[in-house]
Amino acid sequence: MEVLGDSGYGSGQTRAALRAAGHLQTIKPIPLQSAVPGGFTLHDFRIDRQAGMVRCPAGCTAPISSSGQASFARWCQRCPLRPRCTTARRGRTIRLHRHEDELRAARRQAVTRSFQQRYRRWRPMVERSIAWLVADGCRRVPYRGIERNDLWWSLRVAAVNLRRVVALGLARQDQTWALA
Repeated sequence: MEVLGDSGYGSGQTRAALRAAGHLQTIKPIPLQSAVPGGFTLHDFRIDRQAGMVRCPAGCTAPISSSGQASFARWCQRCPLRPRCTTARRGRTIRLHRHEDELRAARRQAVTRSFQQRYRRWRPMVERSIAWLVADGCRRVPYRGIERNDLWWSLRVAAVNLRRVVALGLARQDQTWALA
């Protein structure tokens, strides 16, 4: 099964669970933040978990600690790339996510043509469907209690789906319903 989602569903834990369940993921990766505008991101650092080392864009290496951090403090003071890397007085520290390999793989996949085509094909429809569901003041549930709101939400989804099917040309032909 293919799972489509925006970056809000792109956490490493979610991706690992989906991969373990055997699902194809078309989930936009969480955007990387740079410490300096236009500077280096985590993706610019080479991570070698086998050797337990991280290599910075300037070529300096730092060991990965047991807590998953690599500190470049001793290299940053005289590094010519520092203005593009960090503003921290003590130098750049990389904090590796528990599912860093999963997240890196997702970022590599996201730049492929097949991913971009699938994502562009399905994302607008998903976003449009959500917009239809929350239209007309339906952003919040109207009742107290899970059961009543679950029934209300189910009816809302059914009505939106029926409206969509009718718009696609649902018609009765020879004793059966068919899309025109």
